Amino acid sequence: MNTSTELALVTNANAARQGIGAFNVVLLEHAEAIVAGAESAGKPVILQISQNAARYHGALEPIATASLAIARAAGVPAIVHLDHAEDLELVYSAVELGVQSVMFDGSTLDYEENVATTRKVVEFCHAHGVFVEAELGEVGGKDGVHAPGARSHPDEVAAFVSATGVDALAVAVGTSHAMTTRVATVDRELIKELAESAGVPLVLHGSSGLSDDELLGAVRSGMTKINISTHLNGLFTSAARLALNADASLIDPRRYIAPARAAMATEVDRLLCMLAP
Repeated sequence: MNTSTELALVTNANAARQGIGAFNVVLLEHAEAIVAGAESAGKPVILQISQNAARYHGALEPIATASLAIARAAGVPAIVHLDHAEDLELVYSAVELGVQSVMFDGSTLDYEENVATTRKVVEFCHAHGVFVEAELGEVGGKDGVHAPGARSHPDEVAAFVSATGVDALAVAVGTSHAMTTRVATVDRELIKELAESAGVPLVLHGSSGLSDDELLGAVRSGMTKINISTHLNGLFTSAARLALNADASLIDPRRYIAPARAAMATEVDRLLCMLAP
C-alpha cells in the first residue's frame, strides 16, 4: 500500500465525516487482534508501532515485520504505521522495512527546527511512497500539548501544513495521553476550525480518554484518524487477568493470552463500526 492508497482511504473517510481507527501494536497478539476486529467489522484499520514499542522489542524490525505480514494477509485494507518517531534513523529504517506510514514527532524541537526536520522527513518519505503524519507543539509528551487545557491554533496549523507538506496533522483539542478513564471532552468547535484551516486530515491522539459520544462528536466535527491504545490495553490485560485468576494452574501463556486477544478484537470491531457506520 503506497501513499496514494492510504491518502485515498484517509481523504475519503474525512470527506464522509467518518473515522479510521489507529490502534497500537505492543505484542504480536495485538496485531492479530486488530486485524481480526477489522475483518469482523469489514473496515480498514491502521496498526501503529510506537518508538517505545520498538525499543521494548530491541529494534523495530521484529515487531514491524510481524505486523506487516499480518496486515498483508488481512481481508481488509490494513496499514502499518510508525508512531511518535523522534529518531530520523528509525524513520529511515521503517521505510526500508516497508512500513506505509510514519508519524514524525518533532514536539521537543523549536518551531523552525520542527518545520525543517518535518519537511526533510516528508521529502524522504514521499520519495518512497510513504504517508507522513506530523504534529505541531508538544503532542508527543504524555501531558504536553495534549493536556486537557491545551489547544492548537488554526493559523499556526495552516502555516505548519503549508511549510512542511505533511499528509495529516495531530492537533490538541482537549485529550490527554494514557488516560485510563473515559472522562475527557473535546472542543468540537475548534476541531471544525482546525479541519478547515489545515486542509489535511486531522489526527486525534489520546482518544482512550473519550467516551463513545465524545469520539463520535470529534469525528463528526472533522477528526479522521483516531488513535486508541490505553483503552484496548486495559481490556487486553483485564481479560488475561480474569483467565489467570480463574485457574491458578495455568502456565501455558496461550491459555490466558488467547482470551485477551479475543477481547481486544471484539472492541476493535465495535470501535471501527462506531467510527465509520
